[in-house]
Amino acid sequence: MAEDLSGRVAIVTGGGRGIGRTIAEGLAKAGAAVAVTGRSAGHLQEAVAAIEKAGGRGLAFAADVTDQPAVRRLVAETESKLGPVDILVNNAAMEGPLGPLWELDTAQWRRCLEVNLMGPIICSQAVLPGMVARRRGRIINIASGGGLFAVPYDTGYSTTKAALIRLTEVMAIECESHGVTVFAIHPGVVHTGMSDTVMGSEAGRKWLPGYEDSLRSFATPVELAAELCVFLASGAADGLSGRYLSVDDDFRDMARRAEEIRNGDMYTLRLRTTPGPPAPRLFQLEGA
Repeated sequence: MAEDLSGRVAIVTGGGRGIGRTIAEGLAKAGAAVAVTGRSAGHLQEAVAAIEKAGGRGLAFAADVTDQPAVRRLVAETESKLGPVDILVNNAAMEGPLGPLWELDTAQWRRCLEVNLMGPIICSQAVLPGMVARRRGRIINIASGGGLFAVPYDTGYSTTKAALIRLTEVMAIECESHGVTVFAIHPGVVHTGMSDTVMGSEAGRKWLPGYEDSLRSFATPVELAAELCVFLASGAADGLSGRYLSVDDDFRDMARRAEEIRNGDMYTLRLRTTPGPPAPRLFQLEGA
């Protein structure tokens, strides 16, 4: 990664392990000072130790992204110890309850909504006033390919990720005149603790029987998510603000074609009004 983030300050939610930790380490390697947050203090300390061992600056702050006062304290401490926040990566997420909607626990579904959608909203609200005042900032929302398709029996995750993609577009429009850009990305098919939760649960084996095979067949190196986030954080793709990008895309070429992509209304969620092939039913048994 050739991008230089020296002097920048980033916050990565869900940054103690998995995709979030790799993104945090990638931002730090590119020169940014990085605050990582999540609910497990032990994982956060390990992430910061790895960042500092590599010569970077890090800060661990345990917080739940749905706790607005705690998120505001996170931002205040980050700015006090590291400097004004230039970059926010909304990575924290959870799997929702699996199964037919009418059988699901409403409280579990609501918790998925709060973490996957309200969390990014709360975190963005905490950093945007400063970004707008400084006329500088980039927000990266970690979405999912699951937000592009109907995923039967996984309504919580699929719906909240689709909402996050739309939220990204709306935020980008609102922030356009204030020097702040917003992106949604698909980090690829990455084996994480969340994946293990799905594969290890009775509900996951029953309702998403193709999940493990898909994870094996389309496995994506987690480092690609970090590479894409560093590229977006550098400002090299500001012309793509509001768009959904995947680690599988040639995103450097997309950045060069930003005007074409904007004019063509590409890489956004839209209603199909012309014939096309039916969308796949992800992770289901053949013929189900």
